[in-house]
Amino acid sequence: MIGIDVPKLQKRVLRSLMTGQMLSGFGVGSTFSVGAILAEQLSGSAAWSGSASTFSTLGAAVWAIPLARLAVARGRRVALATGGAIAVTGAGTIILAAGMHSFAVLLLGLFCIGAASAISLQARFTATDLPSNRSAARDLSLVVWATTIGAVAGPNLIAPGESLGEAIGLAQYAGPFLITIFAQLAGAAAFFIGLRPDPLLTARTLDAAKTGARPKVSIRTAFGILRSNANARFAVLTLGLSHMVMVSIMSMTPVHMKGMGFDLVIIGFTISLHVAGMWALSPLWGWLADKLGNIRMILNAQAIFVISLMFCSFGDTSQFSISMGLLLLGLGWSASTVSASALLAKSLTGAEKANVQGVSDSFMSLSGAFAGAISGALLAVVMYSGLSLVAMVPVTAILVLAVRLRSSERGAA
Repeated sequence: MIGIDVPKLQKRVLRSLMTGQMLSGFGVGSTFSVGAILAEQLSGSAAWSGSASTFSTLGAAVWAIPLARLAVARGRRVALATGGAIAVTGAGTIILAAGMHSFAVLLLGLFCIGAASAISLQARFTATDLPSNRSAARDLSLVVWATTIGAVAGPNLIAPGESLGEAIGLAQYAGPFLITIFAQLAGAAAFFIGLRPDPLLTARTLDAAKTGARPKVSIRTAFGILRSNANARFAVLTLGLSHMVMVSIMSMTPVHMKGMGFDLVIIGFTISLHVAGMWALSPLWGWLADKLGNIRMILNAQAIFVISLMFCSFGDTSQFSISMGLLLLGLGWSASTVSASALLAKSLTGAEKANVQGVSDSFMSLSGAFAGAISGALLAVVMYSGLSLVAMVPVTAILVLAVRLRSSERGAA
């Protein structure tokens, strides 16, 4: 371990993370799009359609902290593979729920499948574990980008997955979750096999000041760090609020389009555009964040959000406008998430990272869960156009926080 070639190991870590993210990405589409439709069907009310994103993101929030603690204790490879196994269990439970026509069992499955989001979030920070001369934003963005292939193709596999489910006698809308099972198994295998030696454990060994000791892991410690670190605090809030904007609109788009009479193929294509926006340009955002600064890129991301929400609100009856809005929604989320994640990684020391990042991922997922919880009710009350305008509130909050941070920095100077 003493004579380890860190740059060479970092390249291997990036390849393994990108492979795992690409494979597991094939299961992304089914969870949010088909899950929302299945929730509406089993509950008997469109107001409960948001429970799909609510419980999957709630699951991601709950699983984030124990998986972060597992990473500290056993390493990233064990934590990421364990999260994949939990997600596989969740997908199987959803298939069972569809067959039983049980809404309660569906919610349990969605909660477990949220572990897939938790490990996806943890994987991007894994790219910054090792001490490296490479840009943290660039490496992190490459891991985010790797999800593109699977995540874009995933929603277009909804119809074939449904046909496969029908062929083997599964209940309606259960078939696509077979793809989720295969995808998560493949991704977990890539993480477990490829991350040798483990980057987090290796970084701890290389840190002479820590002498290989485990850092203290607790929620109280993480919040103490955030109270004293303004940049890290702003990054965590930005991640949560940006995720809130994205989840609220994305989770309700399939329900809105289904109500307008669009078939699954059109819905799947629209979600694919959105997912492409979420992942495809991540390296560009990482490069721009390095050149322009993370905070400036976060502000640019909010401008993209505003344009997206305008498309969705004022073009809510047009397939073109909804598609453009969802594409821009993904781009805004990607730019904001990559920049804020890089800012968080840059603001923390090696001993602080795993602990604070676990809390950050949990808060991000809880924000999404809250958005999913209220988006169904808002859709029923103010319709899709009104929901899109309400989503401007978190965007405004990020802008206010950014101005306050800039003002405090100038005051300190």
